[in-house]
Amino acid sequence: MDLEQQVGQMLMAGFRGTGAELDDPILRDITEYNLGSVVLFDYDVLMGEPGRNIESLKQVQALLSTLQSHAEIPLLTSVDQEGGRVRRLKETLGFPPMPSARELGASGDGSATQRVSQETAAALAALGINLNLAPVVDLNTNPDNPIIGAKERSFSSSARIVAEQARAFIEGHHREGVLCALKHFPGHGSSAADSHLGLVDITEGWSRDELEPYRLLLAEGKVDAIMTAHVFNRALDAEYPATLSAPVLTGMLRGELGFDGVVISDDLQMGAIANHYGFAEALLKAIEAGVDILALANNTLYDRDVVPRACAAIARMVEDGQIEHERIAASCARIASLKTRLKGRA
Repeated sequence: MDLEQQVGQMLMAGFRGTGAELDDPILRDITEYNLGSVVLFDYDVLMGEPGRNIESLKQVQALLSTLQSHAEIPLLTSVDQEGGRVRRLKETLGFPPMPSARELGASGDGSATQRVSQETAAALAALGINLNLAPVVDLNTNPDNPIIGAKERSFSSSARIVAEQARAFIEGHHREGVLCALKHFPGHGSSAADSHLGLVDITEGWSRDELEPYRLLLAEGKVDAIMTAHVFNRALDAEYPATLSAPVLTGMLRGELGFDGVVISDDLQMGAIANHYGFAEALLKAIEAGVDILALANNTLYDRDVVPRACAAIARMVEDGQIEHERIAASCARIASLKTRLKGRA
């Protein structure tokens, strides 16, 4: 692989379309730029229309089969299927129902959570989806939080219950060969705003208790990948939000907690990042911070050439000496290691 193709493995891209023709950007991105991961959505935010990538179960299966057939290295095919209000695949399509995290946590029944999770994972695997961007392990410290608490995305305000429920969720997925990404590190539960819209300051509300679910699950070897939060905490980093923060991702997550797996950014086109940082600057700072997979959901913003732009920008940074080539190689190695665990990989 040349440098741009190595960088392609570090990208997770969203795209438009329910199928993939030979002239579609997504197939170009896979074949020419070695795109490593894709993410599916059921709604196009900019167009204000449903059906962005998902119209039926048979259609999703065919779409992902086509994408995988063009990939030299198996793709991570991802979706947000948390349950409750955040699920891209709905019962109206024939997909299994899934309660919200809050409902599951309130039940206190880990075995029930595992059953629901396994049923969901089996249905995901049947479609060709191998990575669920879930579970949320944020603590419900602010029930009025517009993006976590208000949407019932947290299992509990108790770190112990969150860890127990997340463990059951992960185990259910692993039984069907589907990977999980814990989110949103180092904790989004105390925020009073939505990072989709702008920068969120959690300095006053965040506590180290929010690290406990990660600590417990890492100790048990349950963690496949971890997704970052676009939250700012001046006590942890006085300059950058977590996704772009080396003290948070390299110092705390990799150093203090000892995580050496794949770190996935939350969408770098969300307002918290896009409104404050240039495209290339965000990519650079995320890589410097310790991110392995850079998510470009291409939904709140849309650029059909976002993958080649990102590959070219990062390649220039390496050539100019802003990023060491070894840093790219380290991320590629972590991603390759994760992909060896994919069920039915080529």
